This record gives sequence, structure tokens and C-alpha cells, in this order.
Amino acid sequence: MIIVTGGAGFIGSNIVRGLNERGINDVYIVDNLTLGSKHKNLNRLIFNDFIDKSDFDAETFLSKNKIEAVFHQGACSNTMEQDGKFMMKNNFEYSKNILNACLKNKVRFLYASSASVYGNGDKGFIEKDICEYPLNVYAYSKFLFDKYISRIIGAVNTQIAGLRYFNVYGPQENHKGKMASVAFHMFNQIKSGQPMKLFEGSENFKRDFIYVDDVVSVNIFLYLNPNISGIFNCGSGRSESFCKISEVMIEHYPEAKIETIPFPDSLKGKYQTFTKADIRKLRVVGYKKAFMPLSKGIKKYIKILEASEGYLV
Repeated sequence: MIIVTGGAGFIGSNIVRGLNERGINDVYIVDNLTLGSKHKNLNRLIFNDFIDKSDFDAETFLSKNKIEAVFHQGACSNTMEQDGKFMMKNNFEYSKNILNACLKNKVRFLYASSASVYGNGDKGFIEKDICEYPLNVYAYSKFLFDKYISRIIGAVNTQIAGLRYFNVYGPQENHKGKMASVAFHMFNQIKSGQPMKLFEGSENFKRDFIYVDDVVSVNIFLYLNPNISGIFNCGSGRSESFCKISEVMIEHYPEAKIETIPFPDSLKGKYQTFTKADIRKLRVVGYKKAFMPLSKGIKKYIKILEASEGYLV
């Protein structure tokens, strides 16, 4: 059996879908449906049971059930959240509790980290201490958990693997609100008759955009290789402007317009203007698959948004 925390969320639900596609249906989803519309992310998934996060006692559940691996994807992903106590309890302490239950019961632990740990990237985007300098408390919660992992990973025999996700986009992110991808927002702006909105200077803001299918593929690779432990970047290895996304949108919707809006004060000093994953460490451990180019990924995503509002069908 497999547990996916955050399994009703964006990446978590796509991981369940990836497992289902390999014939793996013996899955337990841990999440909460306070936002009821998230149920749509579950509609096409096959799984044993749904457990509310508040009812999930990891140590008890793992000790009483034969669990092979936990994909820990559950977290508060709001990079603008200012409540540090909440963020640390939800992202750091909760993650430690699940990790320690896994280690006690010899259950493999694959978890979501974040490229936000690199901050402005002045020192590069390599899985090294010198490169890491989080700019907000969300990033810090991920950073601190990675540090916790790094201190123990060499002393345990159970697989522990973390993935630092870069800018992920694709189906099942509808519930994320402001934290949804630029592609999702641009599509909905076009459909509502509005211009696509870009911050001033967006031609100089470049990110590593990775399609969610590639994120699932890397997770499944680690699951299929239980001898591999470590913290790895999960990005395309390419950096492209937000303007590139608008260009692909205009190819599909020639009537679409662009509106430039002021860069918000609330993001100043907390915003990554450039990211580019160094994926050499991932390649060294054997992940060979090519990552989907941004233009191809956006076109694929547009088809899903048009067909099903962005949900798996």
C-alpha cells in the first residue's frame, strides 16, 4: 500500500494518477477538503480510502498497515503566508512527524521540497548549502526540513528522497487561487475577455517551468528505485521568460491582448526573478528522460483546460 499526503492537491493528485496508470491502485489519500471544490481532483482517481489530515495518526496507521512508501506532498504552499508559526507547524513539524513514523516502521519516504529554498539564486541552483537562502517563511519551512533530512539521511537504511520543485504547471491546480501557475491565470483571463496580465519587467523575469507530468515521472522513478536517496532538483534545466507563455497563448488565441501591471510592493524582496534547475545530480542517479519544452507543455495544458476546465477526465 502507498500513502499520498496532499493527494487531493495539485501534484499529489497527479502522482496518484501516475500510480494508477502503472496499475497501482492500493493507495490511501491523506488531505483535507475544507475547500470542497478540491473533490474534483479526486473524481478520476482510483484509491482505497480518503483520510482527513486531522484524523491521520501516521505512527499508528503505519504500525497497523503494510505500507510500502509515503509520497508526502501535503503542505501549505502559499508563498505569501506571513504566519510563521502556522507555516512551521504545518510544513516542518508535520513533515517530521510523518518522516519519523516512516523510519520507525521502515517505510520509504518521498517528499516535496521547493526551489524557493534558493532565494534569488545569486549562488546558483545546485543542491549545496552555499546556494540556499530562503526569502519567505514558506521557503524557510522547506529549507529547514531539508536540513533536518540532510542530518539523518546518511545514518538510515530506509529510502528518503526529496524533490525541489521549480515552477510546476498543468492540470488539477484550479484550487490554488493566486498560487496557480501563470498559464492557468492567463487562460482564464483570456476566457473572461480580459487581457493577460504581466508584471512590469516580466521580459526579464525568467523561471524554470516544468510540466506536472515530468514531476510525476521523476517521483515514479524514485519510487521504482528504492536504493536512491537524497535531495534533488526537479526542474527542466531551462529558464524562460513569463512572456514566452503569453506568446504561446497568443498563438492559440490570436485575439488575446497583454496588459502590463505594476510590480506589487508586497513581493519586493520576496520574489524569485530567475530560476534554473541544475539537474546534474538527478541525471547522475539515472533519470534519463527529457523534460517537456515549455511551448509543448503549454499547448498540451490548453487542450485540457478547454476540454475539462483543467481537470483529469
